[in-house]
Amino acid sequence: MKLRQIIQGLEPQQVVGSIDREVTGIEIDSRRIGKDAMFVAMRGTQVDGHTFIGKAIELGASVIVCERLPEAIATGVTYLVYPNTEDVVGTLATHFFGNPSERMHLIGVTGTNGKTTIATLLYKLVRALGHKAGLLSTVVNYIEDEAVPATHTTPDAIELNGLLRRMVDAGCEYAFMEVSSHAIAQERIAGLDFNGALFTNLTRDHIDYHKTFDNYRDTKKRLFDGLKKSAFAVTNKDDKNGLVMTQNCKAAVHTYSTRSLADYKAQILEEGFEGMMLNINGKEVFVPLVGRFNVSNLLCIYGAALCLGFEELDVLRVLSTLKPVNGRFETIRSPKGWTAIVDYAHTPDAVDNVISTIREIINNPTPSLPTREGERHPKLITVVGCGGNRDKGKRPMMAKIAKAGSEQLILTSDNPRDEEPADILNDMKAGLTEDELRSTLVIEDRAAAIQTACTLAQSGDVILVAGKGHEDYQIIKGVKHHFDDHEEVRKYANHS
Repeated sequence: MKLRQIIQGLEPQQVVGSIDREVTGIEIDSRRIGKDAMFVAMRGTQVDGHTFIGKAIELGASVIVCERLPEAIATGVTYLVYPNTEDVVGTLATHFFGNPSERMHLIGVTGTNGKTTIATLLYKLVRALGHKAGLLSTVVNYIEDEAVPATHTTPDAIELNGLLRRMVDAGCEYAFMEVSSHAIAQERIAGLDFNGALFTNLTRDHIDYHKTFDNYRDTKKRLFDGLKKSAFAVTNKDDKNGLVMTQNCKAAVHTYSTRSLADYKAQILEEGFEGMMLNINGKEVFVPLVGRFNVSNLLCIYGAALCLGFEELDVLRVLSTLKPVNGRFETIRSPKGWTAIVDYAHTPDAVDNVISTIREIINNPTPSLPTREGERHPKLITVVGCGGNRDKGKRPMMAKIAKAGSEQLILTSDNPRDEEPADILNDMKAGLTEDELRSTLVIEDRAAAIQTACTLAQSGDVILVAGKGHEDYQIIKGVKHHFDDHEEVRKYANHS
C-alpha cells in the first residue's frame, strides 16, 4: 500500500523523504521488521522504541514514524514526525490493513467483570445461528474455528487490525471484542468502526495504571463517546455507572436490569450448580450458567443479539445451550461429595459476586446439590490470592470480602510477578482483624493451598478457587511456570 494512503488524515509535523512509496508491513517491534516496512517508534513503559530505529532500518524498514528525528538520517528512508506516536499508530494500522472493521459488524465489550463471558458467548451464539464470526478475548482469539493465542485482553493496534483483516478474509460477518481500559487509553482501538458497544459493570481495578477511579471510568466511557449515530449501546442499568457511560452517546441506547425497569429484564426462578431457570422478558428459559452476575451477562448478550437483528426465540434457544467460559464459575465434582468452583474472580466485586452466588445455592439447596451428611450445613472454603505488580489497594478488600463469606479462608499466591509473595499476603492480611487472622490459613504455595482445601472439604462442602480461572501459569520473578487450578483440584478430587 502507498504510504500516502496510510497517512491519509494524519498530517505529520515533519516529513523527511518521499511519501510516494510502497509499504509492505507495519510494526512496533523492530525485531519483526521486514523489507520496506514501516516502523512506529513508541515510548513504552519499559523501553523507548526510538532507541531501535537504527536496528529497524538495518532489518529493512523504509519508513520511520517517530516523535523526534534521530541524529543520523539514513538515505532512502522516509521519516514522519508526530507529537505522540501512540495517538496515530491505531489509525495507521487501520488504514494499512484496509479498514477491516468497516467490513463487518464489530461489537466491543467493556467493563470490569464479565467481558470475556459476554464476548465469548456472543461469538458462540452468532455461529450457532449460522453466521461466521471472530472473537478477541482474554482467553483466546478465534477466526471462525481457528484459535489464535491471546497475550493481552486487547492486542496492540497492529496485531488487532491484522486479526480483523484475517477475519474479513475468512468471511466473518461479526467480530466480538473485549475492550480493556488500557487499550482505550493507549489508542489501540483508534480508527476502528464499532457497530455496537456493551457495558457490564465498573468496580475497582487497574487503579495502579489509571491512578483514580474517575480516570478509569472516564477511559471506559470513551468507547461509547466514539460511537456513530447508526450504532447501538447496551448498558447495565443496575450499575451506578451504567447510564454515565451513555451520557452524550450518539448511538441508540438500550438498558438491561435484574432489579428495575429496563429494555431487557430477567429474574431467577430456580438455581443450582448445574444452571438456572430464568424469566427473560416474560419467557422462561433454562441456562447452564449460575449466579446473578451471569443473569446480567446473559441479559447483555440477549440485548446485543436483538440489536443485531436476530429473532428473540432463536436467541433464547441458543442461550439455553451455551456452556460457561473456561475458568468462569466452572464446577468440578469430587466422588467424596464436595464441589469445587474455579473462577477468574480477581477484583473485590468479582469475589463478592461469586461467593454470594455460592452462598445462595448452599443456603437454598435443590436436588442438584450433593447429599448432606445428617444435618450438617455445607461449608464454603475459599482459596484466593492477589497478583503482584498490580493495584495494592484491592488486596485487603479482597481478603475481607472472602473472609466474611466463607467458613474457611486460605490466602495464597497468585502470579506474584516481581513482588515477594509474602509481601502480597501481608497486604491481604491487613484487611482482617486479629480474630479473623487466627482462623485464616496462609499458605504461600498455591498447589499446597488447593490440596489443603480439598483435604478439609467434606461431603456437601464447596471449595472456591479464585483468581486465575483460565490461566495455566504462574509468573514468578519474571519466569512463567505451568500451573493450572483445574489440574490441581482434579488431582485431589479423587484422592483426597
